[in-house]
Amino acid sequence: MKVKVVKHHPSKWEIVQFPTFPKGTAVTLTKTECDEDFLHWWEAMIDGYETFFVPQSFLTDGKLNRDYNPTELRQEVGDSLTVQEIVNAWIIATNEQGVTGWIPAEVVVSI
Repeated sequence: MKVKVVKHHPSKWEIVQFPTFPKGTAVTLTKTECDEDFLHWWEAMIDGYETFFVPQSFLTDGKLNRDYNPTELRQEVGDSLTVQEIVNAWIIATNEQGVTGWIPAEVVVSI
């Protein structure tokens, strides 16, 4: 599915490029509760990297149950993306330059 960005993302922070962490990598949660704005997402440390969030569904017994890359995409209004997957109101998508990352579903529309 193709989508078009209708709102710039992100607007408040700089993008961090993360490596892809393989299935089975240990994850240390850095908070004991999910943020009320990000239900089913956990702040975490993975291999010494502080990530913004890890989807709860990607965790089993303190380890990743699938490969995971927490990089968010920096996209501008009008950019086109190819959706790979939708998880908890966020999209894993690939941009026209071939970079894959996360973007909130609320900033895109289908085309």
